[in-house]
Amino acid sequence: MSSTHDRRWLALVLLAAAQFVVVLDASIVNVALPSIGTALDFSQDDLSWVVNAYTLTFGGFLLLGGRMADLLGRRRMFVAGLILFSIASLAGGLAQSDIWLIAARAVQGLGAALLSPAALSLVTEIFEEGADRNKALGVWGAVAGSGGAAGVLLGGMLTEWAGWEWVLFVNVPIGIAAALIAPRLLPGRETAPDHGRHFDFAGAVSVTAGLSLLVYSLVNANDAGWGSATTLGLLAIAAALIVGFVLIERRTKAPLVPFPGIFRLRTITGINLTAVLVAMALFSMFFFISLYMQQVLGYDPLEAGVAYLPLAGGIIISAGVASQLVTRFGVKPVLISGLLLTAVGLLWFSQISPGGTYLGDILFPSLISAFGLGFAFVPMTVAAVAGVEPHEAGLASGLINTSQQVGGALGLAVLAAIANSRTSSLAESGTAMPVALTEGFQVALLVGAGFAIFGAVLALLLVGNGKPERTEDGEFVPVTT
Repeated sequence: MSSTHDRRWLALVLLAAAQFVVVLDASIVNVALPSIGTALDFSQDDLSWVVNAYTLTFGGFLLLGGRMADLLGRRRMFVAGLILFSIASLAGGLAQSDIWLIAARAVQGLGAALLSPAALSLVTEIFEEGADRNKALGVWGAVAGSGGAAGVLLGGMLTEWAGWEWVLFVNVPIGIAAALIAPRLLPGRETAPDHGRHFDFAGAVSVTAGLSLLVYSLVNANDAGWGSATTLGLLAIAAALIVGFVLIERRTKAPLVPFPGIFRLRTITGINLTAVLVAMALFSMFFFISLYMQQVLGYDPLEAGVAYLPLAGGIIISAGVASQLVTRFGVKPVLISGLLLTAVGLLWFSQISPGGTYLGDILFPSLISAFGLGFAFVPMTVAAVAGVEPHEAGLASGLINTSQQVGGALGLAVLAAIANSRTSSLAESGTAMPVALTEGFQVALLVGAGFAIFGAVLALLLVGNGKPERTEDGEFVPVTT
């Protein structure tokens, strides 16, 4: 094996490790939520903001991060994002109030939005389209899928042994080390086009503000009332901001999302819509099952974290299998299989009971969900960057990450509102709290399964059904557009 070949795979290890931390941070706080709520006096309704503050700024600024990577240099933005992410993690661990922590999580999301699309577009730059890229993206898919499960495991260990603050402090040495190593391993070519460098800050701010307000209105609706003037007014403002974003994109010189632009590839559109729905289902699973294990079954944070080990291992194994299946059979059949398996796992999870057991209520649906998520993440990642022009790699990378983060935030907002509404209604009628909580979680997980099924339908209708072709050396290369 040549030194150049070795260097490529070492670069992939670095990029995947950074992405692992980014994905992990969307879930690492889940097991720590009860401890955070007690320490910083969060209400049950507001706890979801510890997750959503991160995912919303992450999702809202990913497209800007992707464009900045294309124009200013991918390695440069990767390092800048790592540094900002590390500083925000330190600030979050030092938080003394709920507002302080939420603000730090938002800045963390901004750092992640700078580094994540740069990392994925660097992978597509280092590995040419074909079997090697599919293997590399199989690693990427394993990281994206297992990061969530590993996050709750690591979160449980750190919360139990060191305190909730360490779920944030742990990012600091990792981020700094990666930033120092990056210049030695990653290509530093600049990719600015001839027409100059223009950044659509207005678009990034309008879409982030619109999505944040949309999520806030959904979370707040249980208290304010779904038909109240407050809820309807907030929803109207959110809609106006999102419409404003579309208008800005159509008129600005260098839009974050060129309409129709990159969406000329039907598979790109289908994959990104599917990614929204997968994330809506995935985030709900980690959030509600973490709360169920601790608030209903009485697990401590470490026990809850260890309970996710089969899920993490299953995703890693299934992602490796999925990368080979995608190379041989193409994106579509693997993706649809993954979405249907995820739906089955969530349907099983929706049968949890107040007196449940790990074996009967958690282990087996975790294993099914693990294979579903591994089979879903790999083809989504492969198809998301297939067929795009080199100068659009950052945009394509930003789009798939945006779809996942925005989908996760919106899904969690909707499902948390549904779960809290059901739980509050039962608690007010005199139902015991463990039963009320469980029934709220059941309804939310059932709707999450519906998201996964809807994703499978969209994949069936929109994702390309090309057959794999053979290259000169006999490798299979799927046609994904």
